[in-house]
Amino acid sequence: MSTRIKNMTDGKPAALIFTFALPLMIGNVFQQLYTVVDTMVVGKGLGVSALAALGAADWMNWLMLGIIQGITQGFGILMAQEFGAGRYDNLRKTIGCSIALSFLSSVVLLFGGQAVARPVLELLQTPPEIIDNSLLYLRIMYLGIPVVMSYNLFATVLRSLGDGRTPLHAMIVAAITNIVLDLLFVLVLGFGISGAAVATLIAQMVSSLYCLYHIRKVEILTLASSDYKLNSQLSSKLLMLGFPMAFQNAIISVGGMIVQFVVNGFGVIFIAGFTATNKLYGVLEVAATSYGYSMVTYSGQNLGAGKIDRVRKGMQASLWIALITSAIIAVIMLAGGKAILSCFISGTPEEFEQTLQIGYYYLAIMSICLPILYVLHVTRSTIQGMGNTVLPMASGIAEFIMRAATAILLPLIIGETGIFYAEIMAWLGADVILVSSYFVVIKKTEKLLTNKGASV
Repeated sequence: MSTRIKNMTDGKPAALIFTFALPLMIGNVFQQLYTVVDTMVVGKGLGVSALAALGAADWMNWLMLGIIQGITQGFGILMAQEFGAGRYDNLRKTIGCSIALSFLSSVVLLFGGQAVARPVLELLQTPPEIIDNSLLYLRIMYLGIPVVMSYNLFATVLRSLGDGRTPLHAMIVAAITNIVLDLLFVLVLGFGISGAAVATLIAQMVSSLYCLYHIRKVEILTLASSDYKLNSQLSSKLLMLGFPMAFQNAIISVGGMIVQFVVNGFGVIFIAGFTATNKLYGVLEVAATSYGYSMVTYSGQNLGAGKIDRVRKGMQASLWIALITSAIIAVIMLAGGKAILSCFISGTPEEFEQTLQIGYYYLAIMSICLPILYVLHVTRSTIQGMGNTVLPMASGIAEFIMRAATAILLPLIIGETGIFYAEIMAWLGADVILVSSYFVVIKKTEKLLTNKGASV
């Protein structure tokens, strides 16, 4: 068995969770370079209007990515449980079925995305001067949906078996590829915003192939042709895990689109400042998503092994680690936020200053409230790892309601800056659902395992 695979059913929970999350965290930093470099090159090389066009396409792009990640992460829950239980035959069948379902899903998403791209941009009242560039960016990104699906699935397979290093290496290679191609396509060859999209997709393809290469080297993952069959019972089980997570991410993205609709009414300068900070959103939550991936794998493996007490201990350890990390990131962003944001912005001195002030105000609010987001990721992922994706989906609905209501109502009361609190209220709404749900799920799971043990 590959030395990169990690069984998380034995050992100190805090050490296991952190050491598993650390390479994912570093990998996520490199993945964020996709977004950050795209923004820097477009903002500095093509100007404020191009930066605003990129921002106007953001939530539609995240909608597709969220659905893809939800589907593949849902599949990964069952993979982690089968691996933790040592049922390798079932693991291979689960992976094969996941590949088949992912391929079918990517085809549907590709054609669906192309069909709705322009109507949705128009519905969001994207300013006429930037809508063509926004649409061009989305069309190219949607063409690459099968590539994005492949990477996310292959990375999920590796993470479910406790391998956080291979996705890290894949992200490093891909980030370097993306940076080089961004500079070449946009600044040297003059391909404009389309060059940034193509560079990102090529980088995703590189990371996908890298993960696939390493999957094929793991002996227990050698699949037979029969493993790819769409067994109805297994397919239903996987879809029951994946679809709620996909819907959760989708409804969160729709809430983001409502925010974008409101922002689009505030003019190109405001859109550009809002976009500059939104591009740092991934950096703010980079450790949170890593701890989340870690807890899905950790709780999934330990549930498969019937060790519910270890899930409890892991949850407590992960929360402390996450809260400390969020405080450190907040301090860094508050101290250096303006310098970071200035790398994304160009234009006249007046445009630059206005855009920077808008962006930093938004960044400061999110940084101060970052612990709320970190509790969300850890708690949601722990519940998902235990096989319950319905309650986390309910938290996504709560996010949608709070984000949309705040975005629509608060600017009417305190002005444009009210839009900056939409994210914070969304996080709070989700936390209320998730924290209470965790205690319900852990007690129910403990009871089921106790009854199962008593009947044996």
